[in-house]
Amino acid sequence: MKRSSTMLCKRIMIGLALATFLWNVASAADWPSWRGPAQTGVSCETGLPASADRILWRAPYGARSTAAIHDGRVFVINLAGEGVMEQERVMALNLADGKPVWEHRFNVFHTDIPNSRVGWANVTVDPETGNVYAHGVQGMFFCFDRDGEILWSRSLTEQFGRISGYGGRIHTPVVDEDRVIISFLNSSFGDQAKGGHRYLAMDKRTGETLWWAEPGGTPTDTTYAVPVVAVIDGQRLLIAGNADGAIYAMKARTGEKVWGFRFCKSGINPSVVADGHRVYASHGEENYDTTTLGRVVCIDGRGAGDITESNEIWRHDGIEAGYASPLVHDKRLYVMNNFGVLYCLDSENGGKIWEHTVGRVGKGSPVWADGRLYVTAVNGAFTILEDMGTEARVLDSMNFESPNDVAIELFGSPAIADGKVVFFTTAEAICIGVTGGGVSRDADPPLPAESSAVASAKPAHLQVRPAEVLIKPGDSVSFRAVAFDNNGRELTPVSTQWSCDPSGGSIDGEGRYQSPAAGGGIAVVVAKLGELSASGRVRFVPELPIAEDFESYGDGKLPPWWIGVTKAKHAVETIDGSKALKKLADERGPMFNRSTVFITPPLAPGYTIEADVKGAKDGRRRGDVGLINNRYRLEMFGRAKRMRIVSWVPGPRFEARLDNFTWDADRWYRVKFHVDVKDGKALVRAKVWPRGESEPNKWLLEGVDPQPNLEGAAGLYAYSAAPLYYDNIRIYREEKQP
Repeated sequence: MKRSSTMLCKRIMIGLALATFLWNVASAADWPSWRGPAQTGVSCETGLPASADRILWRAPYGARSTAAIHDGRVFVINLAGEGVMEQERVMALNLADGKPVWEHRFNVFHTDIPNSRVGWANVTVDPETGNVYAHGVQGMFFCFDRDGEILWSRSLTEQFGRISGYGGRIHTPVVDEDRVIISFLNSSFGDQAKGGHRYLAMDKRTGETLWWAEPGGTPTDTTYAVPVVAVIDGQRLLIAGNADGAIYAMKARTGEKVWGFRFCKSGINPSVVADGHRVYASHGEENYDTTTLGRVVCIDGRGAGDITESNEIWRHDGIEAGYASPLVHDKRLYVMNNFGVLYCLDSENGGKIWEHTVGRVGKGSPVWADGRLYVTAVNGAFTILEDMGTEARVLDSMNFESPNDVAIELFGSPAIADGKVVFFTTAEAICIGVTGGGVSRDADPPLPAESSAVASAKPAHLQVRPAEVLIKPGDSVSFRAVAFDNNGRELTPVSTQWSCDPSGGSIDGEGRYQSPAAGGGIAVVVAKLGELSASGRVRFVPELPIAEDFESYGDGKLPPWWIGVTKAKHAVETIDGSKALKKLADERGPMFNRSTVFITPPLAPGYTIEADVKGAKDGRRRGDVGLINNRYRLEMFGRAKRMRIVSWVPGPRFEARLDNFTWDADRWYRVKFHVDVKDGKALVRAKVWPRGESEPNKWLLEGVDPQPNLEGAAGLYAYSAAPLYYDNIRIYREEKQP
């Protein structure tokens, strides 16, 4: 036992040394994440340009996000193509001259986000491996290698029930040690069927799910606050603003909530910034305790539990800073408000030192480097400022005109590396810098040291890995248990007792789970170590064909393995003598009436989904009912006399439409929807006929998409202004009809 403890201490110390080394490697000449190597918005480079006309290159690749820079390359996510060929794109540019090195384009689907907001989240680079992580507006999460090859990917929407709204707010990934962490609102299965703002940590090399965390309460809106990693009181924390209006700190390696701080009445978009034990946060919403809009606060991060004003060092009300994130440097806190005014506050007491207007709309976060502030404003202004002590002085600026009534805007922040300042307008990439040398860089301050490891530390937290897995009936998967001490540091391997709930499937003493031989379902595997326990989630989905008539479900029950089926929106009821799935109507409006349900994981094209559908009528209100196939959505409108097939609704990018189409309320119809991809094009086809009548030979609606979706989950779509019903669902390939 003594030898094992000694080895554990050595392993932890080596790990901490490696983490410090990697932190300094990232600081060498890179900007690997949107707020820089220290997550503060500060660069330690000197010899940078004081004039905006020191343009080294311009490239015709616009973006609304901030670049990541690593090892001589600029990485960004943006919009590419036009019309029906529009896609989202991750690309790499040469830092020296702005020429493209590689790009990867992918379709947009399952979202109402318009094309002007594509490429919302910033890409992130892992300094250790050089891998690039990108989160698309449709929910695709990619891990690329340096040269653009996909190492692994996840469809967060289809696999985890990720939710996106029209506003476009989605989250930037964060890399910490061996983890890549992403957060989103989701409604999945099992204990995640109810919507929530959740954080998912995955192995940065393989994509294996490591932990889920849900520190907050009911979301009030979509958000995009990026977590930061900080070490406070010797504990490694992940700190972020949440969709419930609070700031939360979690143990970075386990996701355990350490403290929460109530902040405002709506979701929080700006990221926090940490300096020692101080955590600075801002918002532009209504404060939870006053009617004043906007607040900047300094929190003592050495708290625990639900901390309140007792942990508030200072507050400054009335600064509506709801988009840009604060910057801290040399006892000064710089905050950009929503209206393009940059505030300089004393970081010790919150007192205002000066304010300076740089534009009309402020969303990009300021960056400090070489004694200067580099600032963007949405209305086309890039400004270089100098903090003169009691006021700001403009050194230079660039103002971008909008030709042909097409607005040129700046949403992102500058990124700094190798003596170059790179920023993106919505029309181009721009790099300013100095020539002839003279650039130097001081070492960025590393994270504070974590508490020393204790050889005799007892397990305080247990984790099951993988935290979630998708398999087929009859498949097996091996789970393992990992123990952590009270500070969130991994301990030596432990031996646990394993069990499985519900009884479907089985698990042995080594953690190997065996799913049932047939049918779909879910299971929870549980590991126990003394009083500690932890669980992992299993979803098993049968291969095609799949058929569901709901007769095996009692009233009020739901298919447990479908993504996005929740008791708040759905119920199985007996109607017309048989069981059917009902999409409930909700007077609270569109958010609750809309529903997207995924039955399968992403599948190769060529399958068919059929269902009986019926819509009720409530006064003049009727709902819209539909099916999902290969990331295309078939919609039958209840009031509008129209049926259509769409992919990426705003615009839409692709639409096959049939006008003067009607279907009667309170009558069952059979709907059939098929998608094939051949010769680089998608052929989408649908037909509808009254249930009980013979299927017509001819397709009622057909279309050809020249930019096809190459895979996608089968599912159901609804907008229930009045109740909607589904029954006798079948998903199959033609050669395997049940």
